[in-house]
Amino acid sequence: MILARLILGLLSLAPMTGYELKKHFDATISHFWNADKAQIYRTLASLVRDGFAAVETVEQAGYPARQVHRITDAGRAELADWLRSEPQPDTERNAFLGRVFFASQLKDADARRLLAARRDAATQYLSELQEQLAGRGAASVGDPRYFQLATLRNGIRHVQAELEWLQEIEGELQ
Repeated sequence: MILARLILGLLSLAPMTGYELKKHFDATISHFWNADKAQIYRTLASLVRDGFAAVETVEQAGYPARQVHRITDAGRAELADWLRSEPQPDTERNAFLGRVFFASQLKDADARRLLAARRDAATQYLSELQEQLAGRGAASVGDPRYFQLATLRNGIRHVQAELEWLQEIEGELQ
């Protein structure tokens, strides 16, 4: 359900093919929501079936035809309803925390390696998010990009908080 609303949101920015949607996902919202190509295409098909999106075949000389999806008026209404609805707390699914939960079954050195590997990955991810933010420039309130960049800043803060937590746990294991 959320994936469908996110796709409607992306289609509200511009008509896109499934391939373009996947690229847009990866470049703009993957710091808070991930979807693989198959999920995107399945969801697009259901949005078209439900009348929230329309698809147009665009012929190209020398290339396969493109399937360009556009949000419909019904899709805009559905997106607006979702945006105005009462936010509910999200339950996070985090495979790494599942590993930490059971890390007492590891030798201390293996547990430290697990945490160090996560710290290294989080440090790299933080760098990538900061580069994305720097590359997009500033946006003031009223700029359509303002809230998009706010989600990126949120992602940065979450990674920073995780790095602080990892440092705390690693310090306690010394």
